[in-house]
Amino acid sequence: MTPTEEFEELRPLLFAIAYRILGSVSEAEDAVQETWLRWHTSRADVRSAKAYLAATVTRIAIDVLSSARIRREAYVGPWLPEPLLTDSYEDPARSAEFADSLSTAALLLMERLSPLERAVFVLREVFAFDFPEIAAAVGRSQAACRQLAVRARRHMDEGRPRFEADRKECAQLAERFFDALRKGDVDSLRRQLAADVQLVGDGGGKAPQLARSVSGADTVAKLLASFYTTLARVDVALETHQVNGRPGAILRDRDGKVLNSWTLDVLGGQIRAIHSVTNPDKLAHLGPVADAWAVNREANQARRSAV
Repeated sequence: MTPTEEFEELRPLLFAIAYRILGSVSEAEDAVQETWLRWHTSRADVRSAKAYLAATVTRIAIDVLSSARIRREAYVGPWLPEPLLTDSYEDPARSAEFADSLSTAALLLMERLSPLERAVFVLREVFAFDFPEIAAAVGRSQAACRQLAVRARRHMDEGRPRFEADRKECAQLAERFFDALRKGDVDSLRRQLAADVQLVGDGGGKAPQLARSVSGADTVAKLLASFYTTLARVDVALETHQVNGRPGAILRDRDGKVLNSWTLDVLGGQIRAIHSVTNPDKLAHLGPVADAWAVNREANQARRSAV
């Protein structure tokens, strides 16, 4: 197998590692590309391509995350991960771990970790790397990596819900939720929502957002029904998808361009959080992006004309 073939075979794994460390599709793709450049120009005697490439992409991702933290502190409004529809890396023996580590909730929890803790957590808990490999990847001793792993796991466990939702239950709940949304049925929407549900929107100051942060079943149900009913007047369509391994949706304008993405966080038979991304920079990898400001203006004009 040529070096190029080895790299392409491992590309899905490298992206999967980088995305979980960074929470950004574009930054993860850049990290993988930089890894390729280093691999292509390296003349080192590499015993294991997987170990070498995983270590390289991890170190690059740690450096990127360290600088990204500064940018995120100045970010306009809430910061959410870039939505990911599919993860091309598969391991049937660890499919549950992979799906869970992709969720918006998990990626937001990982924002609490230091870049080193996050990298160690991803390599150990998600991809089951052994500690000698992790130590080589992050440039720390095995003992230090074990301590980082313990701290990271503790922080993650403290923030996770006590009981995880059944996947079939999630899918059925999402179907009822989106059906009620399309109908503008406030009462049905309210029944799907936890009493303390949170609706969080990420526009990054570059697009109108559904909400920065709104909580409470009644408020969220009314806002969602009004929001979608208004957009439906200008032929905005809702497509259900698995987004970050959880039930979600993509909204598109009449030309099929991406308007925003939603992910649902389900617990105890109810939706406990809805995350909406409208920042066009975070949607570009999904296809052509709509002019959200123009769609919003047209929708509001249509609503006023109908009154």
